[in-house]
Amino acid sequence: MTDPTGSGIDQAPPPECPAHAGAVPLSGLEYQQTPSQLYRTLRREHGAIAPVTLDGGIPAWLVLGYSEVSYVTSHDELFARDSRRWNQWESIPADWPLMPFVGYQPSVMFAEGTEHQRRAGVITDALEAIDQFELAHLCREIAEGLIDAFAGSGQAELMAAYAHALPMRAVVRLCGMPADGVDTDDLVRDLRISLDADEGDDPVAAYVRVMERMQRLVKDKRNDPGSDLTSRMLSNPAGLTDEEMVVDLITVIAAAQQPTANWICNTLRLLLTDDRFALNVSGGRLSVGQALNEVLWLDTPTQNFIGRWAVRDTQLGGRHIKAGDCLVLGLAAANTDPQIWPEGHIGAENSAHLSFSNGEHRCPYPAPLLADVIARTAIETLLERLPDVVLAVEPHELTWRPSIWMRGLTSLPVSFTPVVQ
Repeated sequence: MTDPTGSGIDQAPPPECPAHAGAVPLSGLEYQQTPSQLYRTLRREHGAIAPVTLDGGIPAWLVLGYSEVSYVTSHDELFARDSRRWNQWESIPADWPLMPFVGYQPSVMFAEGTEHQRRAGVITDALEAIDQFELAHLCREIAEGLIDAFAGSGQAELMAAYAHALPMRAVVRLCGMPADGVDTDDLVRDLRISLDADEGDDPVAAYVRVMERMQRLVKDKRNDPGSDLTSRMLSNPAGLTDEEMVVDLITVIAAAQQPTANWICNTLRLLLTDDRFALNVSGGRLSVGQALNEVLWLDTPTQNFIGRWAVRDTQLGGRHIKAGDCLVLGLAAANTDPQIWPEGHIGAENSAHLSFSNGEHRCPYPAPLLADVIARTAIETLLERLPDVVLAVEPHELTWRPSIWMRGLTSLPVSFTPVVQ
């Protein structure tokens, strides 16, 4: 197959080479429901850097150690974001399932150096203009409307009816799109497929549809700007082109929606199943904050992130990393690294987790604060409106989506005393 990147880099050794002996596939894993078992096994057998294979047997490295992930993400001169460096492109078909993650685009995600600073600066400036109190008010308004739709029934499936719907409605409002309707519902579905496809889904086609929707939005805001995130990005002195705007908007929306939705749902699961929170969960703001932080340590929504590409031959965690090798950032594994938590105890007040990554390419400020506003408001509003909410199934019956990338439940069924409207 012709190298689509035009990089001219020689292909790396195949997976059966000594460096990837014993590599574990990161697809179809039996550990998908309890990935912590996988991370412990890999750490025990391989140390902080484990040889793995991606879909189709493509070799990569999974970085498991907290110190190692921190090192990779803070040394862009050694481990960079431009995926055109990858030495495996000749082995990868155009319809590869992970192409939405790794196929190079002129976006902030793959930009480096001064270009990344320019692009990230536009996003940061636009996000900083968002009033957090106004965002909380918007999220509460959305939450009240969503809860009204099921409050009278005494039961709900919160993953679809609440946790996924709320952050998406919030982010589309911030971007200047209608908060509901068929178009928004289709966008939610296609974002999920492109980030975390079920069997039979086409993530590449879904991503194309997302891109087409963003192209229409950018065109509309060029012609009729408003006081929204999209218009602020367009008016920034950096002068992003329409192509740059589209791919960077997708990055912002994708980062705001699915990870935040899973953060909400994973935290609700913790609050509803862990006795430490059960006594104070109803209206307990401190408990909600502790639960949100604990989830980022133990059940972080973004389990693994692909990735970084070695700029040149180097050493990491006792491994010889070749130029063009792909490194997958094991954020969840790093957060539970026994080297930083030797007693296996996670400090609820400690926020030094890597759930928003690290270094220049971490989630840009103030995005984590805005995500916290959305998640905290969603949870507190639900608990205030439905103070006796409980799981409608046994905790062990809850199942996780079969993904090595994202950590989220397939559903969260609950019951409560029906609310008379």
